[in-house]
Amino acid sequence: MHHQNRPLSAAEEERFGPDPVSAFRANLAAVEERIARACERAGRKRASVRLLPITKTVPAPVLRLAHQAGIRHCGENRIQEAEAKRADLADLGMEWSIVGHLQSNKVRHLCGFAREFHALDSLRLADLLNARLEREGRSLDVYIQVNTSGEDSKFGLRPEALMPFVETLERFPRLRPRGLMTLALFSSDMERVRPCFALLRRLRDTAAARNPALQELSMGMSGDFEQAIEEGATVIRVGQAIFGRRPTPDAFYWPASAGAETL
Repeated sequence: MHHQNRPLSAAEEERFGPDPVSAFRANLAAVEERIARACERAGRKRASVRLLPITKTVPAPVLRLAHQAGIRHCGENRIQEAEAKRADLADLGMEWSIVGHLQSNKVRHLCGFAREFHALDSLRLADLLNARLEREGRSLDVYIQVNTSGEDSKFGLRPEALMPFVETLERFPRLRPRGLMTLALFSSDMERVRPCFALLRRLRDTAAARNPALQELSMGMSGDFEQAIEEGATVIRVGQAIFGRRPTPDAFYWPASAGAETL
């Protein structure tokens, strides 16, 4: 069931403007410029950073327009929202990443369509994912989530728990470890945010010595991705800088136990 060419609702037009394709292209160009400048400052090649657009709360008809603007890969927090959009946009061949905390009862759904999962944070979840992927006959790229801010409100492994977790990964052959992911301290003070990124990079270096597949760093969002790139980010998760502010409070997408994040 595809809703091609459905006109935008009044609410959608109010939120995204009368010409979302042009707006998204302009926003992507502005984000691209910020990425390029950050890479230059860090002495890195632009190709070393992948932009993952975060599309949570962006309705499927609007994502059709985002596709016209060049977006081919969507990052979502909630499995049900991602699944519904994937069904509506099946003709476009979009790729889907899940970047939010995963409840065990949603494992089956994720394994049916996601290209990658950025929030692996427990052995139980690794075991459930591996078993389901075995049934599906496929593998999944995974990023291990680490709590670098030390906040009790956030999901993710404590830094000291990372290496014991890495040691167990070979028990889950259907999981393809790619790297580490973190949600930095939610603050406009970059001198407080940057140490979260630097810590993840150090942890990645240690983890990669044990498992060379763990090379990637998924870190940085709309407000802080330049600092993340300067500290080594290889995947940045950017939503509002592309799609504009969200109508729902962040707490709707990040449960109280996850902290308020602005991807």
